Amino acid sequence: MADPKTILAFGDSLTWGFDGVTRTRHPFESRWPNVLQAELGAGFHVIAEGLNGRTTGYDDHLADCDRNGARILPTLLHTHAPLDLVILFLGVNDLKPFTGAGARGAAMGMGRLIEQVRHHAWSGGDGDAAPAVLVVAPPPIRKPDDPDYGDTFADAVEDSKSFARRYGDLARERGCDFFDAGTVVTTDPHDGIHLDADNTVALGHALAPVVRELLNERQG
Repeated sequence: MADPKTILAFGDSLTWGFDGVTRTRHPFESRWPNVLQAELGAGFHVIAEGLNGRTTGYDDHLADCDRNGARILPTLLHTHAPLDLVILFLGVNDLKPFTGAGARGAAMGMGRLIEQVRHHAWSGGDGDAAPAVLVVAPPPIRKPDDPDYGDTFADAVEDSKSFARRYGDLARERGCDFFDAGTVVTTDPHDGIHLDADNTVALGHALAPVVRELLNERQG
């Protein structure tokens, strides 16, 4: 029996499944990587690697864990090899003023992540090639009802609207596939950043045909 096609979903709290209202985790079946797995079915294996607060490639010195995506990604590529697809879904935390990155910096960080996947020393088996890369732009954030988030992201609402353009341009330049999450989901008005259960489920459903077609074309 052939091994399943393995997909690494690399992201932040939107991938982890953070509920902005309860500040807990969405149920297992509502998190988009698990919805994607259920939609794809047998023959596919979706690995969820989401971390709250993760950036594309910038340090958060106030955190009690390493949130720098570019620093941890090579380790995860080794851990889960061989891979057929890496989904990169990051950027919102780059908008925090103390990272100093913004959407432009997030696109630069995303470019670094793409190159890490492309130039990784793949060693999971004979003839392993670099996996395909799917860049996913986060949906624009909104002014939140929760003042805790408003203080952190208030000045980033307009900047977040450029994610789709910046990531789309980057994907075309690097020859990657691209998906704009903002075409199918909107952020929860309570905190303006995260996805409620209905939206994270919707994202998993929307990504399924994209991923299936991408991997079928790669096989062909």
